Amino acid sequence: MECRPHCGACCIAPSISAPLPGMPNGKPAGVPCAHLLGDMRCELFGKPERPALCARFNPAEDVCGTSRDNAIWLISELEAATA
Repeated sequence: MECRPHCGACCIAPSISAPLPGMPNGKPAGVPCAHLLGDMRCELFGKPERPALCARFNPAEDVCGTSRDNAIWLISELEAATA
């Protein structure tokens, strides 16, 4: 599966406990990453400063669902289940 255009769910819904460029304390769940652009693309994509955690994420139907709203819900549910 390829990333859905204008989605950004993986950059909003999960928490990230590791430091990110510009976010030294990580990112809380439900808060957009500081590097999420207005068109929901990552400004660090393909750059060496992109965190390894982000680079390892592979879109998959069981996480991304069938729509952006579905992806936000699925990732939020995973976040809550693993909190």
